[in-house]
Amino acid sequence: MTQRRGAAPGATAGSVAAVDLGATSGRVIIGRFDGSGSLAMETVGRFANTPVRLPDGLHWDLLGLYRGALDGLRSAFRAEPGLASIGVDSWAVDYALLRGDRLLGVPFHYRDERTAAGVAAVHQSAPFDELYRRNGLQFLPFNTLYQLATEGEALGLADQLLLIPDLLGWMLTGARVAERTNASTTGLLDVTTREWDLPLAQRIGVPASILPPLVDPGATLGGLLPAVSAELGGDAPVVAVGSHDTASAVVAVPMRADRAAYISCGTWGLVGVETEQPVLTDAAREANFTNEGGVDGRVRFLHNVMGLWLLSESVRAWEAESGTPIDLTTLLTQASAVTGPVGLFDANDPAFLAQGDMPARIAAWLRDHDQPVPSSPAEFARSIVESLAEAFAVAVRKASELSGVGVETIHVVGGGALNRLLCQRLADRAGLPVLAGPVEATAIGNLLVQGRTAGFVSGDLEALRAVVAGAFDPVRYTPRA
Repeated sequence: MTQRRGAAPGATAGSVAAVDLGATSGRVIIGRFDGSGSLAMETVGRFANTPVRLPDGLHWDLLGLYRGALDGLRSAFRAEPGLASIGVDSWAVDYALLRGDRLLGVPFHYRDERTAAGVAAVHQSAPFDELYRRNGLQFLPFNTLYQLATEGEALGLADQLLLIPDLLGWMLTGARVAERTNASTTGLLDVTTREWDLPLAQRIGVPASILPPLVDPGATLGGLLPAVSAELGGDAPVVAVGSHDTASAVVAVPMRADRAAYISCGTWGLVGVETEQPVLTDAAREANFTNEGGVDGRVRFLHNVMGLWLLSESVRAWEAESGTPIDLTTLLTQASAVTGPVGLFDANDPAFLAQGDMPARIAAWLRDHDQPVPSSPAEFARSIVESLAEAFAVAVRKASELSGVGVETIHVVGGGALNRLLCQRLADRAGLPVLAGPVEATAIGNLLVQGRTAGFVSGDLEALRAVVAGAFDPVRYTPRA
């Protein structure tokens, strides 16, 4: 159990549960508010999130994820029968198509190779520069509108599209909605009005009728379905949170938004600043920055960098080759001790997007660009860390330049906050102090939005961040010469 303390005048006591789905694992966490601004967190369920390859491509194990969530929520109700609410967050862009109450197939994984086929089809109807003016999104070949362009006849059969966290919300409550922070990643949400861009949907062949009603973080979806409630041994409403996990994570960044950049670092590295309005300049488009929805109507102006996927996929390849588990802490200690020239590669290169032999692809990139090629896992790990640190530092500088936010500090949250070598090298390359933590920012943001809805905490984003800042002592990394 991890204690979190801060000021929340007039708040009452109670408990909520967060279902937090990451790209490699999921967990269920109870958040207990004591009425004085203290939040205690207890993880009551953990489960793997392992993709499944079927004859038609790479898919998410949706039923396994749902079962893991139910098992965790059952434990949550045993521990806290009076849960005030449940909130669900997950990664972005992926979805399921439904007809009535029936799924039309298992949701595809955004790393599936099919996504490339949708890009040309969409851009033939709507060129990217026009798309950027309408949706404000950086080009990523797996954005939802590109995936939908590959669906073919399934779109004609469907009467509903639900993004992954909204899909779990439907399974729990029967409600069919789209929470805005995640809807903003589809490419079908107008970046200015924050409503569905129905003319654009029609142009690229997406029936407007399948797009569900939009809701904001804090909206109540409804109580659990009777069968679900009976299985879990309890009942509580499901509340929309910042259902894109990065939106929840940014809620819990203890920052001054007008002076700081954030990096939500896990499988992906989401590098950016928070703004009140989208940045839709030609320079922002050319730099491939995105304008995604945040909690309370804020804008997450950021750039997606490949993130720790580069390291985890490399470790997976080495373990498969050797048959021996690799301890990541030991590997990073060895990487810290590497001397001599270290090859830098472009961590944004789409060559590193798909599953497969990551070290071989990194080596090929370095060789093709006349960079030193690593000869051991420690050297590869150092190359990955240095390349990520450089990509993060460049993105921070660009985010500041494009948005006008004067960045004085970089906050790193998520699993990357535990990577001391990465945080120090980021500080060195950016020439700015790095404050690392909290690691569990996504879950904290999920719990805080629920807690505010229930009256356990109060105030705007700054007030919620003050709770985190008063609770958490970040690890500081000072730039070295």
